[in-house]
Amino acid sequence: MSGGYPPLTTHRRLQHGAVLRPGASAPYRAVEAGAGEPHLIRAELGGTGPGGAEPAREAGRALLCLAHITDLQLADVQSPARFEFLNAYFLDPRYAEIVPVQRPQEALTWHAVDATIRTLDAVHGPATGLALQLAVTTGDAIDNAQWNELRAFIALFDGGVVSPDSGGPDFEGVQSPDWPGDIFWRPDGPGPDGPDFFAREFGFPYYPGLLQRAMREFSAAGLRVPWLSCFGNHEALNQGIGVQGPGLAAALTGGTKPIGLLAGFNHDAALELFTTHPEAFMAGPSRHVTPDPSRRPITRRDFVDAHLRAGSRPFGHGFGERNRLDGTAYYVYDTPAVRFITLDTNCLAGGAAGCLDRQQARWLEARLGEVHSAYRGPDGTEVRTGREDRLVILLSHHGIDTLTNTRGAHAGPAGEPLLGAPELLALLHRFPNVVLWLNGHTHTNAVRPRPDPADPARGFWEVTTCAVVDWPCQTRVVELIDRDDYLAIVTTMVDHDTPLAPAALESADDLAALHRELAANIPWNVEAMAGAASDRNLELRVLPPFPLKRLPGA
Repeated sequence: MSGGYPPLTTHRRLQHGAVLRPGASAPYRAVEAGAGEPHLIRAELGGTGPGGAEPAREAGRALLCLAHITDLQLADVQSPARFEFLNAYFLDPRYAEIVPVQRPQEALTWHAVDATIRTLDAVHGPATGLALQLAVTTGDAIDNAQWNELRAFIALFDGGVVSPDSGGPDFEGVQSPDWPGDIFWRPDGPGPDGPDFFAREFGFPYYPGLLQRAMREFSAAGLRVPWLSCFGNHEALNQGIGVQGPGLAAALTGGTKPIGLLAGFNHDAALELFTTHPEAFMAGPSRHVTPDPSRRPITRRDFVDAHLRAGSRPFGHGFGERNRLDGTAYYVYDTPAVRFITLDTNCLAGGAAGCLDRQQARWLEARLGEVHSAYRGPDGTEVRTGREDRLVILLSHHGIDTLTNTRGAHAGPAGEPLLGAPELLALLHRFPNVVLWLNGHTHTNAVRPRPDPADPARGFWEVTTCAVVDWPCQTRVVELIDRDDYLAIVTTMVDHDTPLAPAALESADDLAALHRELAANIPWNVEAMAGAASDRNLELRVLPPFPLKRLPGA
C-alpha cells in the first residue's frame, strides 16, 4: 500500500518476470512489478497543451470519478452444458470463434473479482484525488447464462454469501484428476495418462486441494459505491454464442455432461450448430454428474429481475420497472454532470457479435435529445430544444467494431432491419454532448477517437477495457475534469491489490494472485490484451460541447 491507497499502474506495472518452471513449448513465469506508466496525452479531438507528457494533476475542476469493470465471466465450472472438450480443437480454424471454452484460472475468478472490488473500494483517482463515486459494468459478468452464476455475481457486487460450487459434494468438473483427456490443467497433479497439456507444454504448477479451496462458500463485502449493470452476450446465450432452447435448458439442470463429440460429427458445421442448436454437442460420449436445479438458464427478464431487489444502490443498478415490463435491458442513469445511457447490444438469435435494433435506436435518439440544448437533425439542420445540457457517456457490452451480427436482421419488434454501425455512428455524431463510450467484449484495452466527419476536431472517445477474467485482469478508473479550454477524460488501469506471488493458497488474496499468475501464462498472446501504452493510462482531450461551467463539480 502507498499513502493508504492501493498502488495504481502509474506507480507500478505488472509484467512477466523470472522463469519459475520450464515447459516444452514455453516456460511458466512469475508476475513481477516494473516501473509505473505515466499518463499520455491524446488530443486527436482537440484540446490545448503539449502532447505526450504527464498532465498537471492540480489543474481543473473535477466532474466525476468512476470505475469501469467488464468481462468477469464468472463461471459454474462444473456445469453440464459447458463444452470444454472443444478446447482440443484449438488449432482447427473451424473452431476459432468457439474456443477457448475453458481457462486454467477460471475456478479462481470469483476470488479475483472479490479482490478487485475490495481494491476499488479504496482507490482514489490519481488526477483528482477523488474516491470513486460510481462503478459501471459493461457485460459478461457471468459465463454461461445460468441462474446460479447470476445469483453469485449479485452477491459479489452487492455484498453477501458467494457460492462458487454446484452439483454434488465432490468436484465434478474437467479439472478433476480423473476427467478424461489431457487438454485441461489439473492442479491436483498428473492424471492417469501423465502430465496434462498445460503442465507439460507450459510448465504449469500443481496445487493439490486447490479446487476444493476455490469452491468454498465465502462472504463478500461488495462495492461501497453505487454500480450500474449491463447485459452481455454471455448473460444472453450459452457460452456467449448459442441460443438457449428447451433442449439446452434440460441439459443444464440434468445429470449428464459430454466429454467428446459424436462419431462422424460435421466439423464444418460446428459454429452454426453451436450458435443455433448447442444441445447438439450433448449427443456424444458423456459421464454422470450431480444434477442441480439452480443451474437453470436465465432470460433477459430474469437478469433484470435479479437486479431489482431491496438494498441495491441505485435501485435496480440502472434497470427499472419499465425494463421488467417491456422485457428490455437498456436505460438511462443521471448524475449532476453526466447522463449515462446503457444499451443492450445482444443478438438473441445467436452469435457473439452485437447488434442494435431500430426501436432501441429511436429510444436512444430521444434520450440524447433530452440532455441537449441543441443538436443536428437527421437532415443536418440545427434543432434547438431549450433543455439543459449534460455530458453523455454511453455504456454497452459491444463496441462499434463488434456490432456486426446480422442474425435475425429483420427480427426487430416491427420486422425492421437492424441498425448498422455506420448509421449508429452518424446518429451519435448529431449529438455533440456524447463525449465517451465505455465497452468491453474483446478482452483487450483499446482507445479510439471517433471524430465527427462534419467537424473532425470534435467527436467522442471509445474506450474498451480489458477483461478481469483474462490477463492483465484489470479495471479502469475514469475521471472527468473541466480544464476550461477542454474536457479531460483521464483513464488509469488498476490491478487488484494482492501479492504478486501466491503463498499458502489459503487466503482469498492468494487465490486471486494465483488467478492472475495463471492468466499471465496462458499459451496465447496475452500481451496483446493489455493493449499499447496509448490504450491504458491516458488523458483524452475533448473540446467542450457547451460551457462546462454550467455543470456542478464533483
